Amino acid sequence: MRKLGFIGGGNMAEALAHGLIQHKVFKPADIIVSDVAPERRRKLARALKVTTTDDNAEVLRESTAILLAVKPQTIDAVMGELAAELAKGGKKTAGTGKLFISIAAGITIERLTRGLGKRARVIRVMPNAPAMVGHGMAAMVRARGASPADEAFALKIFNAVGDAVALKDEKLLDVVTALSGSGPAYVYLFAKAMADAAVSEGIPRELAVRMALKTIRGAEHLMRESKREVADLIRAVASPGGTTEAALRRFAEHGFSDIVAAALHAASDRSRELGRGIN
Repeated sequence: MRKLGFIGGGNMAEALAHGLIQHKVFKPADIIVSDVAPERRRKLARALKVTTTDDNAEVLRESTAILLAVKPQTIDAVMGELAAELAKGGKKTAGTGKLFISIAAGITIERLTRGLGKRARVIRVMPNAPAMVGHGMAAMVRARGASPADEAFALKIFNAVGDAVALKDEKLLDVVTALSGSGPAYVYLFAKAMADAAVSEGIPRELAVRMALKTIRGAEHLMRESKREVADLIRAVASPGGTTEAALRRFAEHGFSDIVAAALHAASDRSRELGRGIN
């Protein structure tokens, strides 16, 4: 049997499979992926040399662990299909239960275990898009029926494409979704806004984007590697009466911090809605 099956072969599944193969965590022969789109199956088979199929039940039968990489709006239908297959029993679906690792945003452990059956071992994970370039951030919570070894297995998967942490309180995953899950879009928006403003002042767009991205990357490295508090780093750039101080004053006047907080709260609320099945 293969060690890992993916149900859903989208960008995140591709990033994870690529990272696992690249870091020699699994061989291509260890992985099977199902997807409804023939073009996705062809691309994954060609690029990663993994087995692909349009049959979710085949992934279930042929894998020791299954990663659910489908949209929250379709996961109930997928779980119903898998639960029906599990109910059939047989050597490949019997035993102590399958390990299911879900990356469907907002879908709670309770909903996953209800949909997959009480024997299923479940881990809920919130990854993010930078996993596609090996710089992801993921947080996970294991259900009561999953073991520490299951958690270690899941951490190994997501550490292959960045960083991963295990949490105890599932409620925190809604905030994680808002912070690191949706967070890359906030950074893209900020970078675009800076570049657009620079273009309006006469800098060519290509150069403006390049400078904005390099500035964000440099600030990230300095913030991560410095032992100074963030407030001290800000003060180090913002000389009294200088240009940075003028910019920061305008941010404050327009409620920048409040806007960011409101955005995170909105994303957290939406994650909770998805967990309740509100589409």
